[in-house]
Amino acid sequence: MKVGNFGSFDERLKAIGIVGLSNVSKLDKNIWEEYSSNWDELAYESGRLMAKLENRSLTTPEEDFSILSGLERERVVRQRINQAFFRSTILSSYSSKCCITGLNLPELLIASHIVPWSVDKKNRTNPHNGLCLNSLHDKAFDKGLITISTDFRIIISDVIKRSKNTVNKNYFLKYENRQIKLPDKFTPSKDFLDYHNKESFE
Repeated sequence: MKVGNFGSFDERLKAIGIVGLSNVSKLDKNIWEEYSSNWDELAYESGRLMAKLENRSLTTPEEDFSILSGLERERVVRQRINQAFFRSTILSSYSSKCCITGLNLPELLIASHIVPWSVDKKNRTNPHNGLCLNSLHDKAFDKGLITISTDFRIIISDVIKRSKNTVNKNYFLKYENRQIKLPDKFTPSKDFLDYHNKESFE
């Protein structure tokens, strides 16, 4: 019911006809406003609270922070928690399947950023900035050899199309213009996809 309360503030849900519950409090609204556009803080706080609930440490025994200051240690822990949150959220949203090929081996799946991690700090953990891709297509996406259009179709770079190696083509060309398998939640942002099309795609 608490999630339903938060759902009543989500404009993306309203756009697809889901209005959430109506019995919301001022505190619900305050929490929504604090975290709904601050994914990094949400990821870290949820990780911290889950660790507290499960009575476990935020760090693992093999992690050695002896040479780090308190602030450096917090930054490293926060970054690790946020990366784990992003991966977990993306794989869960896509049912642990590559959105291009349908490959469902988690060991070979990557939570790919549409707008690179280094470019947009604000949206590093925003799941609308993520795609679930296998490691090969993740690398191709990262290098701009493939992209996804704002209507969620796969576009292949001329760099691959010009290749005379039929094996290379078989891994990519058969997917051209197909629609990706969309996630159950956190649909990729068209603004982020547009950025990749214009700034990263070859």
